[in-house]
Amino acid sequence: MKKIRLGGPIYLKSDDPREQAREHRRLGYAAAYCPKADLKDKERLRAIERGYKAENVVIAEVGVWVNLMEADAAKRKENLDRVTQGLALADEVGARCCVDICGSFHEKVWYGPHPKNFSAEFFDAAVENAQKIIDAVKPKRAKFAYEMMGWAIPDSPGSYLKLLRAVDRAGFGVHIDVCNGVNSPDRFYGNAAFADECFRVLGQWVVSCHAKDLDWIPAMNVHFVEVIPGRGKMDYRPQLRGVAGLKQDAPLMLEHLKTAEEYAEGAAYIRKVGGEIGLGFV
Repeated sequence: MKKIRLGGPIYLKSDDPREQAREHRRLGYAAAYCPKADLKDKERLRAIERGYKAENVVIAEVGVWVNLMEADAAKRKENLDRVTQGLALADEVGARCCVDICGSFHEKVWYGPHPKNFSAEFFDAAVENAQKIIDAVKPKRAKFAYEMMGWAIPDSPGSYLKLLRAVDRAGFGVHIDVCNGVNSPDRFYGNAAFADECFRVLGQWVVSCHAKDLDWIPAMNVHFVEVIPGRGKMDYRPQLRGVAGLKQDAPLMLEHLKTAEEYAEGAAYIRKVGGEIGLGFV
């Protein structure tokens, strides 16, 4: 198996792409989130691509976190335009993907739960949005991808596969976040089998992945919380094997932690598990 590219945020106070890339390397990262850039600033886009490539740091993703199902038509168009620009930016710098969630019909929370998030209307809108974004950009390198969610399509490998077939675009890829798909006690306790299913069913289309962990807080109803990798109950072995077994070079990105120390702890844990199962890191 090939080595894995692990990545995460950095806290360096510098806008210089080469210095940023070196900081990723200092932290043991071979993948990065795309630094801030304006699509119109072609000189900076070239500098980002050159600087990160020089240090062998892959730009994993451009995240554009907006509601593509926004009820207000003007805001929905604005959000669609932002994601379209995000995909164009990803393609310019050579990122693996631009990623967003499909969105939500929730009235107040852009990613919130809603019964219509599993409807045919939601599915058809998600397909149409992806097609519009990809057709507008016609990316040559980057893919557009939706992130899996526990309370909206796609919430499983099967529903993601259905989306892939419906979108029917070479520019559409898969973003795997195993924790986001854990939405029941069965998946929490069976997270290893769920992770294995994600990579087995969707592996050939995967462009980037998120690395998190989950714990279950005792309450009168199901209450999962994100924690630093290694402090929860997620079995990282199938996730790491899944990433390492891909034919394409898809990074695994730490996210949602609060401090540099927390990221260091999470990265150390993931490397430890990788070493225990005979996997290395770029």
